[in-house]
Amino acid sequence: MSVDGPAGQPFRTIMDVARGILEPAGGVDAFRASSLRSLVADAASLEAMIRRGNPLVYSVATSRVPRGAGEIGFAVTSIEPGRVGSEFFMTRGHVHQRPEGEVYVRLSGAGGVVLRRGSVTRWVELSDSCVLSIPPGWAHRAVNVAAEPFRFLAVYPADLVNDYRAVEAAGMGARIVAARVGYRVVAADGLDLAGPSGSRTRPAGFVEFHAPPRRRNRP
Repeated sequence: MSVDGPAGQPFRTIMDVARGILEPAGGVDAFRASSLRSLVADAASLEAMIRRGNPLVYSVATSRVPRGAGEIGFAVTSIEPGRVGSEFFMTRGHVHQRPEGEVYVRLSGAGGVVLRRGSVTRWVELSDSCVLSIPPGWAHRAVNVAAEPFRFLAVYPADLVNDYRAVEAAGMGARIVAARVGYRVVAADGLDLAGPSGSRTRPAGFVEFHAPPRRRNRP
């Protein structure tokens, strides 16, 4: 739920990075473990987590910018530390219904974003002073890979419409899972795409890979 600010009037918003809130507040949406059903690899661990109290996974504090054409909205997303099985806490992920872009600005913590368009998937790590440009047509999902909240500022057209079902149906092409040290980027079949050691699997700020072509059944 959001509360719009004064249409056509400038106003100032104070961002409390330590708490992940905005003043004046627009609205805060909370997403618990149950919101990740059908999105994580380890469904049994997720259901056990839900039975144990259904913890908060992430929250989104939105600004009071009116949701009108031409307005620029913004929000602070806070992803809590935690894992479902070996998979790090993440947002549900979405793609924009219209051809519109978005910008993420890392505020605190450690994490990154999985992006997918067609058969191409990218993992972009967000560290200090990083700003990520998300072009139209790229599905995106943020992930917390550390033991503290991962927070970022999202800036987008205020009348943006997100499509979550498309991501649920198609997936993101990669999962971010815990390693002995740090994290690994793995494909749906468990193959390492980027990991904590070795020249091919060392985490980088930017990793791109392509989904393998689908096998055709022989007649």
